[in-house]
Amino acid sequence: MKKLPLLLSTASLMFLTPSVAKTNKTAPDKDKEAKVLKTEHGKASWYEIKCNGGTHTASGIPLKDHAMTAAHKTLPMGTKVRVTNKRNGKSVVVKITDRGPYIKGRVIDVTKGAAKKLDFIRTGVVHCKVEVLED
Repeated sequence: MKKLPLLLSTASLMFLTPSVAKTNKTAPDKDKEAKVLKTEHGKASWYEIKCNGGTHTASGIPLKDHAMTAAHKTLPMGTKVRVTNKRNGKSVVVKITDRGPYIKGRVIDVTKGAAKKLDFIRTGVVHCKVEVLED
């Protein structure tokens, strides 16, 4: 009999206490919502420290294989771009910190880390879309 009042108290607390649900919501990704200023299509390749002929980029920032950075021939240093692998639809936002690529048909060189996220390490080169994002 002593269990009945305890059970009733517990049951009433369950209904009267507001529940807090766990959610996986995160803050909106501002890069996904950024306005696209210009779009280019071509080939992307990747490079790493040992291919760079040094450890610094044209902007003076040290090259880090895992950084989300890239080389572009004409875009201003610091420009953010979204690179999309046309084969699988994966995309990544990178910052322009270097110059290149210097091979015909290629529009951007991304770091090895960015290439891993785009899933084209093994192929080395992939057809891509490059979208210049508004800051």
